[in-house]
Amino acid sequence: MHQPHIDVPHTMRVVDSHTEGEPTRVVIDGWPQPAGDTMAERRDDLRARFDHLRRAVVREPRGHDAVVGALLTPPVHADSAAGVVFFNNGTYLGMCGHGLIGVVRTLEFLGRLRVGHHQFDTPVGTVRAELADDGSVTIENVPARLHARDVTVEVSGYGRVTGDVAYGGNWFFITHVRAVPVDLAHVRELTRFTQAVQDAIRAAGITGADGADIDHIEISAPPSRADADARNYVLCSGGDYDRSPCGTGTSATMAMLHARGQLALGQPWRQEGITGSLFTGWLTAGANGELVPHVRGTAFVTSESTLHFDPHDPFRSGFGCA
Repeated sequence: MHQPHIDVPHTMRVVDSHTEGEPTRVVIDGWPQPAGDTMAERRDDLRARFDHLRRAVVREPRGHDAVVGALLTPPVHADSAAGVVFFNNGTYLGMCGHGLIGVVRTLEFLGRLRVGHHQFDTPVGTVRAELADDGSVTIENVPARLHARDVTVEVSGYGRVTGDVAYGGNWFFITHVRAVPVDLAHVRELTRFTQAVQDAIRAAGITGADGADIDHIEISAPPSRADADARNYVLCSGGDYDRSPCGTGTSATMAMLHARGQLALGQPWRQEGITGSLFTGWLTAGANGELVPHVRGTAFVTSESTLHFDPHDPFRSGFGCA
């Protein structure tokens, strides 16, 4: 049953960080807790009753298109440190690799986590994270898989584009087609190209499993640094690009490479992002033979602040895209 709309609170406490360049904003308090026994139910309740808070927290004028928010909730499982729902300027995320690394470093900053192993409940399942002495965080993601290979679409203005559909906590279309140079100087053109690819995929009715929307587009290209295996550009579901190498995208990429016989279990995969930052990942086999991605990176806390929402502010609930 739909519950009444709840207004924006006057203040909300947040901690900001970046993971290999990509920002995360963790909501510490001030956001009413969503209802639900599972994280998927809590995410759906956020969408139904609190979407104005998502917009207020991550969209302008208090945020910007690249910010990923993370709402902490009580854990679903007794041995988890917390529940987390990730969201961006346009929607909610099943999982977020860079965001989870940011959550771990934020909780360490607040004195709520120590070095060691922890687990977190997300809408797509329970994930694990290890905080090391040097500040790096290794996440053990939900299982990843290749869903469809060599999928070709006609993209307006660019012609035929072929790629693979893979899952790594979010759904990805991964292509090696480089209609635009994959470097930071061409991010506007890369955004136009990948958005055109996404439009073509949706127009063609191409989806993930059970009709899931493919809302991330990844271009894989040769690296620019000697210690990397590839460089990527990732268009995120909110329409902006990932400044990090993308944790769920790295997970999906490794699953795709393994299915193609190009990445063995345990073999390191060094994924460079568009800004030149690096994630190191590898795959292990789960108890039922599923592919379990591991991704290591580092986050840094950049600010601890209180967001203010003046009742007279015409942009109290933010503004921007969908």
